[in-house]
Amino acid sequence: MFSMYTCLLSDLIPRLLSFSKGGLTVQNPEKVALYDRLGGVYNVATVVDDFIDRIMVDPRLNANPQVDEAHHRVSPPGFKYLVTEMVCWATGGPQHYSGRSMGDSHRHLMITPQEWQAFLDDFQQTLDKFNVPQAEQGELVAIVESTREAIVIPPLQENPRESKV
Repeated sequence: MFSMYTCLLSDLIPRLLSFSKGGLTVQNPEKVALYDRLGGVYNVATVVDDFIDRIMVDPRLNANPQVDEAHHRVSPPGFKYLVTEMVCWATGGPQHYSGRSMGDSHRHLMITPQEWQAFLDDFQQTLDKFNVPQAEQGELVAIVESTREAIVIPPLQENPRESKV
């Protein structure tokens, strides 16, 4: 019994003692989930709110008729909820993502590599606006990049037979 409490306290005490004027100062970042380093659901929801507002009106994304139609069809609050839920889940939070798979919810939109880059640019602008630390930005971008294959249509491949003619 004593060892169980020792383990719990050895993890908890440094976190409690690391509070500073600006909030939680992470003592050992590799032991703390990205979710916690981001500040939990309220901070994630604030960033997602800005990000979704940004992508919904981005003319680079809305030039794609399928994306523009989807941006006008989905409820922004519902979309923000699902993205917040997904980000919290993907970063180690206690939430469970209840939405559709990335492929099921995006493949029909025919998102191009150029639109993906515009999306990443919007994401970077949001991360910068909220001064998300570089290490956490890198981890978040890696999570987003892990969805690329399910979301972006591959560029048209030149037919090898036609190129030999």
